[in-house]
Amino acid sequence: MTEFLQQLINGLSLGTIYALIALGYTMVYGVLRFINFAHSDVFMIGAFVGYYAGPKALRMFPDQPILVGVCVLVLAMAVCALLGIIIERVAYRPLRERSKLTVLITAIGVSLFLEYTGQRLFGADPKSFKLLPSQNIPLFDGLIFNSNQLIVFALSIILLIGLRFIVFKTKIGTAMRAVAFNHQAAALMGINIDVVISFTFGLGSALAAAGGILYAQNYPSIDPLMGVLPGLKAFVAAVLGGIGNIPGAALGGLTIGVVETFVAGTRWSTYRDAIAFAILILILLFKPSGLLGKSQVEKV
Repeated sequence: MTEFLQQLINGLSLGTIYALIALGYTMVYGVLRFINFAHSDVFMIGAFVGYYAGPKALRMFPDQPILVGVCVLVLAMAVCALLGIIIERVAYRPLRERSKLTVLITAIGVSLFLEYTGQRLFGADPKSFKLLPSQNIPLFDGLIFNSNQLIVFALSIILLIGLRFIVFKTKIGTAMRAVAFNHQAAALMGINIDVVISFTFGLGSALAAAGGILYAQNYPSIDPLMGVLPGLKAFVAAVLGGIGNIPGAALGGLTIGVVETFVAGTRWSTYRDAIAFAILILILLFKPSGLLGKSQVEKV
């Protein structure tokens, strides 16, 4: 029972990171109906912003590790939000009236550009990431809760609550939902489509940056290709929960994280990375709309 609970804690910790990345995929899809495959590399940029900003923040606030973490997190989210807005403005906006295949190929091109630019700027070798000290917190019957996992849970919950507030309780959130429902009708009602789409990219990229910082803190080694596999798994999580559905992305991320962790603790551990794609195949075969998604009738 103790081993089960330990694996569950580890899986939920990993799953919340997948959920943060998946939210960016699902928000962009909800508004523009395409998958931004460069999103996983924004996740990587967020981790590297934390890597370079961390030592400077530690020198500024040597005895306040919590303040250091908050400053680095906010900076990484701000940088990646700006990067997401720039990517949308430069790469995607000129292609908005083109076919989805054109935009998809462009997204793959932007992803490769960020990866190889990262190798050029940061170097290809893995770098050790150590922002905050970690310690094990014993609970009961040998169950251990790592302080990094506690940080991941707390920050993820805060960010998810903040996202829900923005989407459902603010004017820009209402505009996002209107644009996701019907572009033309939203424009006729006076909503600035460009501003809403840019905000969506910025918000999703900020969440990816937070995921990058939390992932690097838990798995303290970063490199310019670190976003590829977590990004693919987060995409699977978004499809699993129902692409375009925000609660579905969170549920899908948690599910993928828990399943992957439990598989890693069995004799099938070599398949831990393949399990996410096996789940994707099953979902596409038996419930293409996802766990919380709804089937839509499309007129032709």
